[in-house]
Amino acid sequence: MTRLGTGIGWRPEIAEAVERMPGIDWVEVVAENVCPGHLPESLLRLRERGVTVVPHGVSLGLGGADRPDQGRLTALAERAQALGSPLVTEHIAFVRAGGPLTASPHLEAGHLLPVPRTRDALKVLCENVRIAQDALPVPLAVENIAALFSWPGEEMTEGQFLYDLADRTGVRLLIDVANLHTNHVNRGEDPAEALAALPLEALAYVHVAGGFERDGVWHDSHAHPVPRPVLDILTDLASRVAPPGVLLERDEHFPEPAELERELAEIRAAVEKGGGGPKAPATVSRPAPETAACDDARERLGLAQAALLSALVAGTPAPEGFDRARLKVQARALAGKRADVVAKVAPELPVILGPRYRQDFLAYARRTPMTGGYRRDALDFAGQLLDADGGLETRARKELTRWWQERSGPVPPAPSRLARIRRSLTRR
Repeated sequence: MTRLGTGIGWRPEIAEAVERMPGIDWVEVVAENVCPGHLPESLLRLRERGVTVVPHGVSLGLGGADRPDQGRLTALAERAQALGSPLVTEHIAFVRAGGPLTASPHLEAGHLLPVPRTRDALKVLCENVRIAQDALPVPLAVENIAALFSWPGEEMTEGQFLYDLADRTGVRLLIDVANLHTNHVNRGEDPAEALAALPLEALAYVHVAGGFERDGVWHDSHAHPVPRPVLDILTDLASRVAPPGVLLERDEHFPEPAELERELAEIRAAVEKGGGGPKAPATVSRPAPETAACDDARERLGLAQAALLSALVAGTPAPEGFDRARLKVQARALAGKRADVVAKVAPELPVILGPRYRQDFLAYARRTPMTGGYRRDALDFAGQLLDADGGLETRARKELTRWWQERSGPVPPAPSRLARIRRSLTRR
């Protein structure tokens, strides 16, 4: 396995700062945010300098009941090849549910949700990981995620679940120590016990990130400084194994470059404090695939995930055994994330609607589950506002109508006579 060193999550907002930072050995980029044929100039310059770039996927849903989508796998493989990456990474999570497998409406979470630590879920996850491994040109590593709630009736701890996953598939692990801290606060899970049970010989690299606590719930925001407890877990991990790589994640509210460099220095110090245990082996053997079909397990898992996601995004009753208060917290967080991401992919909407954007979007999210991507969500939101008698000002209605027509019509609207005259004058 490649020795990566110290890295940072590459984001367009901090691209220039990352290029100037000393001691950056590698960067990680959200796979779905780059196009293989049009890589950002900043990434190309980093690659020319010998900086490793690793694509980090967020949409495969390897923990979902359905088999991985071949189109998404092909896209991830193309990004790995375009970036010359030594590996690709994804999450142990489900991001959608419903559809033909459960004969229920297709629903998108727009977020990484935890899979139950059960034998059914492990069986399905192992098969999905093998499908992904066969489709990718480089090794795959999968990440443990943070969660606000627990599934009832779980049969394994996180350490046991991840150990069995790696043992059965030979997949590498991306361990997020911030997520271990999140699950300690939210689910009472001891991070030291989790680390003790993990197959650290399968470690690919480590994520470090910040968050915040509100009303006894830890939110893994990736928008706040890395807290001391997360650094302490990193030190514990580094005392057990020498991490091949450690990476700082930051997705929002980016501080000044000097603050990011300070956090990177704290991360290096935490690893050094751990002393560096034995190095992870360069290769991990991949076991022969299991032959037993898991169609029944897929159906059971699919029904359970569809019921849970429907409660989170469609307002249906919470499935039996779940902490209803925690599910309400998760539902609010999902709606808030939808509002934030739609504002990024369609920045014209907050401008057109002004202060009422967030209130209107959250009202829309409470009654309308997401069934496609965020761009489709933006169009559906705008369409519902225009269809409803929501008291839009005349100016806002006109601008929103124009915005919606330009993006959803079968053909772009014809340019006005004045625009045609201006264009002809410009060409002369």
